[in-house]
Amino acid sequence: MSDVLYSIDALSTGDARNGHVRTSDGALDLDLAAPSSMGGSGNGFNPEQLFAAGYAACFHGALKAVAREKKSSVEDSSVESKVDFLKDASDGGFRLAVTLTVRIPGMEEEAAQELADAAHAMCPYSKATRGNIDVTVTVADA
Repeated sequence: MSDVLYSIDALSTGDARNGHVRTSDGALDLDLAAPSSMGGSGNGFNPEQLFAAGYAACFHGALKAVAREKKSSVEDSSVESKVDFLKDASDGGFRLAVTLTVRIPGMEEEAAQELADAAHAMCPYSKATRGNIDVTVTVADA
C-alpha cells in the first residue's frame, strides 16, 4: 500500500441529502439539501455539487502537473466538471456521469486534448471512477 500523504474524515448527520456534513478539521461544515429538481428545497449544498467541485479541482491539478512535465504552458487554463445524477435502468437505482471540459487559452486543440488525456490518466478522481461511471473529457475553446 502507498504511503498516506493526506487523510480527512467527513461525517454526515441528519436526514442524509437533507442533513448536514462536516469534516473532522472543521474546514467544511455545510447544511445539505436535495436540489429542487429532485423535490428538495435546494436551500443547501448537495453531494453532486461537492463531487463536481472536487473533481474539477483535482483534474485541474493533474492537468497542471502534466503540463509541467511536458514543459507546456497552461496559464489561465480551467476545468469545468458537469455531474449528472441519473436513473439507472439496470437496477432501478441511480448512477453518476461526468463531463470534464478543459480550456487552455492559446493552445491548439490537439495539443490540449493530449494534455487532458494525460491528466485523465493521472488524476486520482479519474482513477477512482474509471470503470465505474461514464467520464467524458473534452477540450473547448477558451
